[in-house]
Amino acid sequence: MSSSLLRATYGALSAVVSDLAPEEGWQPSGCAGWAVLDLTLHLVDDARRGLVALATPAGGPATSDAVAYWRSWQPTADQDADVAWRTRVRASVAGGFPELAAVYAELVAAVGVAAGRVGPGELVGTQGHVLRAGDVLSTLAVEAAVHHLDLVAHLDRPGPPAEALAEVRRVLEGLHGGPLPAGWDDAAAARRGTGREPLSDADRVGLGEAAARFPLFG
Repeated sequence: MSSSLLRATYGALSAVVSDLAPEEGWQPSGCAGWAVLDLTLHLVDDARRGLVALATPAGGPATSDAVAYWRSWQPTADQDADVAWRTRVRASVAGGFPELAAVYAELVAAVGVAAGRVGPGELVGTQGHVLRAGDVLSTLAVEAAVHHLDLVAHLDRPGPPAEALAEVRRVLEGLHGGPLPAGWDDAAAARRGTGREPLSDADRVGLGEAAARFPLFG
């Protein structure tokens, strides 16, 4: 994946974060159990992951790629609850949106520079995996795009760029092993493929036995 797509994805999300008002911090997000402020802190954490990954050369061979990375991302309900609780504690003392927005803008700008300096085929390490840098950029863009949908789920703000949602769909179809239903637009595919939106009865009929594997990652 190109660094320009990641910069566009991060830029759109950073613009939303910078526009949030203090009173919107405790609005619900599309990420179950997380308020908007909680999710914003998580966005900071993920941008920091990207910066560290792109500055962490690794020996080969690659142990994962842009699709396989997500296969291990299937947290249990207890793990989800624990992360939500710890994030809420940290978010409550994080200084609010002005501080988080400034930190996020600084981090995503730095990630964009780092992404442009690393060749897409270079191997880097992140979260115990070894991936090509281009695949790491995909994981960052996918997470940012899905969380952009989460962030604006109950707010009157623009969603992620179309090309970012297209990358989410590409990864979900890789996990699914084939095309997702043609009737799903890319935003619906992102929400249903990650369990943010339940499958309808018609979806389950169309997916057949594959419906049991949803969400494809959480």
